[in-house]
Amino acid sequence: MAPPVSQLPLEEAPGSILILKPSSLGDIVHTLPAVCALRRRWPTASIRWLVNPEWAPLLRGNPAVDETLPFPRQSFRGLSGPYRLLQWARAFGPAGAADLVLDFQCLLRSALVGRFCRRARFYGLSDAREGARFFYDATVPVHLGMHAVDRYLCLARAVGAPAGLPLEWPLPTSALPAGFAPGPPFIAIHPFSRGKGKSLSLGELRVLCEALAPLRVILVGRSQEVPAPLPHVENWLNRTDLLELTALLREAAWTLSVDSGPMHIAAALSPRVVSIHTWSNPNRVGPYPQEAWVWQNGALFQRGRPEVLLPAKGHTDLGRWLGSRPEFV
Repeated sequence: MAPPVSQLPLEEAPGSILILKPSSLGDIVHTLPAVCALRRRWPTASIRWLVNPEWAPLLRGNPAVDETLPFPRQSFRGLSGPYRLLQWARAFGPAGAADLVLDFQCLLRSALVGRFCRRARFYGLSDAREGARFFYDATVPVHLGMHAVDRYLCLARAVGAPAGLPLEWPLPTSALPAGFAPGPPFIAIHPFSRGKGKSLSLGELRVLCEALAPLRVILVGRSQEVPAPLPHVENWLNRTDLLELTALLREAAWTLSVDSGPMHIAAALSPRVVSIHTWSNPNRVGPYPQEAWVWQNGALFQRGRPEVLLPAKGHTDLGRWLGSRPEFV
C-alpha cells in the first residue's frame, strides 16, 4: 500500500500532467482551484483532464486545462463492466500517459486507469476507497472533516503547487438560453437533486416561492415533477444545457439550491448562495465561500460563522429572509 506523504517533491518538472476526476458535477467544480494551482506552478506543462463527456463542457476554455479526455463511464455498467473497464484502461494507457498522474477521484476505476497512464509518478489521497491506494506511488494525508476543495488542494500542494494565493474558479461563459427575457433581479432556485433525500417536495417548493412573491423567481435544473404555476415564477426546469444553466446562475442576484452540483457552480460564481442541506455535512460539501449561507435543521448560518444563527425554521421564514436581502430592497 502506498505510504502517506505530506510533501511529494518531484525530481524534475513534469512535462505532462493527467487529472483523474471524471465526475460528479460538484466534485469537478471542487477540483478547479487545485488544477489552477498546478497551472501556476508549471505554466508550460501539458495538463489534460479525464472527465465524463456530460461534464466536459464545464471545462471549456479553461486556461488551466489543455485538453479534456472522455471517460465513457456508461460503458462500464453491468456484470461485465469491470472487465470492459480493464480492457478500456489498458487501451487508453498510451494515449493518456503523463509524467505526473493525480487521482482526485480516488476510486478503484480511476486508480486502475491511472496506473496504466503512469510514466513516472502516480499519487492519490489517503482516504481513497475500494483499494485504490494499492495503485499509487504515495498518498497525501487528508482527514474526514475537510471540505472537498481543501482535500483536493492538499494533493496539488503536496506536489509543489503554491499555497496562500487566491483560489481560481474558471467557469465557461455562454449566452443565456433562448427565450430568457432580461428583467429585474431574480432568485434562481434549484430545488431537485439526484441525491436521495436532498430534494424539496413540491409542497415545500410552493411555500418557498409564495414567501418570495412578488420577487422574480427562476426555477432551474431537471425534474420529472411539474410545479404548479405561480405568477412571479418562471419554470426553466429541463430547458437548459449545462452552459445555459451556468449562464443563468451567473446572472442571478441570489441562488437558493439543494445540495447539488449546480449549487457548487453558483458558489464558485458568487457567495450570494443559500444551500439547503438535509443529511449532508455542509462543512465537507457545502458552498465553499465563507460568506455563503447554509440552511439546515431550521437554522440559517454562514459556512464560515456557524455560531451565527438566524430564525428560519420553515420554508416561509427562509423565503422571507432571502427576499429581504439588499439586492431586492
